[in-house]
Order: sequence, then C-alpha cells, then structure tokens
Amino acid sequence: MPPLDTAAERDKSDASGAPCAHCDMGEQAFCHGLSPEDVRRLVAILGTAGVVAGTTIFREGDPALNLYSISAGAVKLYKLLSDGRRQITAFLFPGDYFGLSLQGGYAYTAEAMADTSLCRFPRRKLDLLLDEIPKLEKRLLGATIHELTCAQDQMLLLGRKTAREKVASFLAGLWQRLCAKAGTSQIFLPMSRSDIADYLGLTIETVSRTLTSFKKEGLVSLPDASHVVIRDRETLVRIAEGG
Repeated sequence: MPPLDTAAERDKSDASGAPCAHCDMGEQAFCHGLSPEDVRRLVAILGTAGVVAGTTIFREGDPALNLYSISAGAVKLYKLLSDGRRQITAFLFPGDYFGLSLQGGYAYTAEAMADTSLCRFPRRKLDLLLDEIPKLEKRLLGATIHELTCAQDQMLLLGRKTAREKVASFLAGLWQRLCAKAGTSQIFLPMSRSDIADYLGLTIETVSRTLTSFKKEGLVSLPDASHVVIRDRETLVRIAEGG
C-alpha cells in the first residue's frame, strides 16, 4: 500500500469556504485565532483524511507536499538506520502538527498508531497564504520552535538519563500532555512496548521491567497493555529529574 501522501484519492478536499467544522479542539486547532474570513480561506485549501492504525502517512525522503494536523487519533514519527534499527522521534496527538520541512523532503516516516483523523494542507497553497495571514505564519513558527524544543529534550533523554529516569520522564510527559487538563490519572497508550523502547533508546525487556518496578513501588498501576494509571505523579517527576 502506498503512503497516504501519495494516495490522493484518500483525501477529501473541502472548497466550500464554510467555517471549519472538522474538529472541536478549540485553541488547539490549527485555525484557532484566525478571523472568520481567514478560516474560510484556510478551509478552501484543506483536505481531510481518515486513516486506520498502522497506515503509513508518508515515508522519510518523500517529497514534502503537505503539512498535517491531527484532529483525532495518534501518530508516531521515526527514522530508520541503514541496518534496519529504528529510532522513534515523537508521539503526536490531537492538536499536534507534522510534516514541516526545510529541505524539500520529509525528514522522518509518519505512521498512524490508532485510527486517526487528519487535516491536510498542501504546502504550495499554504505558503501562498502565509504572507497574507500573519497569525497563521506565527502559528507555524510556534510549531517549528516547539518541534526544536522537543528535539532538544529528546537529546537529553537519550544521552544522559538512566532507564528509570527515561520511563518516568515518558509517563510524566504523557500525563501532562493528555491528562492534566482533563483531571484524570489514566493514560491511554496507543503505542506498543516496542514503540516505547525505540523512543527511549531501551530494550523492550527494560521498559517492561521498569514499568513493573514502578507498579510494585505504587507509582503506577497497569490495568492492561494499553493503559497506565498514575498513582504518584510527584515521585515520578522527581525520578525523571534525577531525584
């Protein structure tokens, strides 16, 4: 199956010019803060796509034709070494953008981890709007800065932290992103243990052993493979910070 980025028939363009109704994410939405007229102009170039878990959206090196935002679901970004080893660089959720590129080609492969709804913005058409819609340009700049900050955090995670610190950082970070505003302690994990290992630079066995250790210490509970309940976030944060 070709990547989604090369399968245009999967996308449904909306050129109606009507206010965007593709998501209900509020301030997380790509169009947040734009005037009604600017939203209509953005929607005019917008395409949407629904992809099932496991779908490759685009591959590393493919021409960077589109920018994507996630309205539902989850996506992982990764790079492959020549010997087949994989480094996952990011887990993305609703409100996140991906597909930014300065060299004309995607710098990573993007794959849906769960059934996912995407908004797709053709880069050529989007670039034409940036000079005319300053708020949109500012939002893209913010996304670029955020991506750079995440890359710096990932360098610290991989280069200096122990296995316990890495797993604690991962769980505390996910809670902050997915659960803090909702006030819940249960995290849904759309990624596999293998994915977590490839993100943290650990083996699957080390990830599983560390999660089991945290469970025995009363820091988390593990109702099933797809959920973690945070029981002692303060201690997890302290471990993540080297305490």
